[in-house]
Amino acid sequence: MNADTKILVVEDDASIRFGLVEVFESEGFATAACERGDRAEEAIAAELPDLIILDIMLPGKNGYEICRDLRRGKCRVPILMLTAKGQEIDKVVGLDSGADDYVTKPFGVRELVARVHALLRRIQRAEEADTGGSPAEPGSFQVGDAVIDEATWEITRGDGETERLTPKEMELLRFLHRHPGKVLSRDVLLDAVWGVRYFGTTRTLDQCVAQLRKKIGDAGSSPRFLRTVHGVGYRLDQPS
Repeated sequence: MNADTKILVVEDDASIRFGLVEVFESEGFATAACERGDRAEEAIAAELPDLIILDIMLPGKNGYEICRDLRRGKCRVPILMLTAKGQEIDKVVGLDSGADDYVTKPFGVRELVARVHALLRRIQRAEEADTGGSPAEPGSFQVGDAVIDEATWEITRGDGETERLTPKEMELLRFLHRHPGKVLSRDVLLDAVWGVRYFGTTRTLDQCVAQLRKKIGDAGSSPRFLRTVHGVGYRLDQPS
């Protein structure tokens, strides 16, 4: 299965780049590598990877810019961002740029490999129906006055503004929509969207919810639809 999955490593540090290529090849993945940010999109177009490992600090163009440009161009390839920065704001910027997950340097190789497997699994789950493992027919659903297109991962709000969802935002909103009015604990949501082997904290979920609220027009001190249930988790309401 891994042999059919290609990982592109975009990293300017040669020792890290070669090390990651070696690790993923030992895991049975096909690999490709790029050392410059201003050549990353060219490499993506040429290699057609199934997942991108993307460093933030790159020559020519940084990882945030690459990620934003890819998502604007409707590239849906999952992105795992590498950063030497540990501040929470840097992680938020990475996720808001369209990254699906991040790992802070220095990182453990086993953790990185596990995150890659978990990310690939949840992307696959997002593309499958709940029954039989058959591909889901793209459709649309509504949260308040925002219409979510499952084929394009775009939200069109009542004011006509359009926002694009990241893969994890799409899966989280879809999961919440399938359980309307039900209080879902953080553990349930993390298992469903990030996978049972997720190593991070619930803060990642909270950040994702905050971004979703902005995109569906539900931000503010009193969200109407994506509600926090303090001490438990979240609930998606559809007020009439």
